[in-house]
Amino acid sequence: MSINSYVSKKVCIITTDGRTLVGTLAAHDNTTNLVLQNTVERIIRTPDDSEPSTELPLGLYLIRGENVCTIGLVDEALDDSINWAEVKGAVIGTTKH
Repeated sequence: MSINSYVSKKVCIITTDGRTLVGTLAAHDNTTNLVLQNTVERIIRTPDDSEPSTELPLGLYLIRGENVCTIGLVDEALDDSINWAEVKGAVIGTTKH
C-alpha cells in the first residue's frame, strides 16, 4: 500500500526515538517528510508509574523523514473507544541506523 493512500486519514507514527504521534496525514514527500494535522503525542506511562498516561496536543506538526520509524493507519472507532489515560506499557526504545 502506498503512503499516498494514507493522505487525509488518521495515522500513527512511531519515531526513531520512540515517540508515538497520532494525527491526520496532510502531506508527504518522496523522502517521507510528513505533515500531520490535529497531532497528539501519546505519552504512555509504565505500569509502575502512578501518573496517568497523557495525550499532548501538538496541532500542525512536521516530522522529518529520517525520524520516521513506522507509519500505520488508525482504526478510528477502536482508537476512540480507548481511554488513553489508563493505558500503561513498556517504553519503546530508540532505533539505530
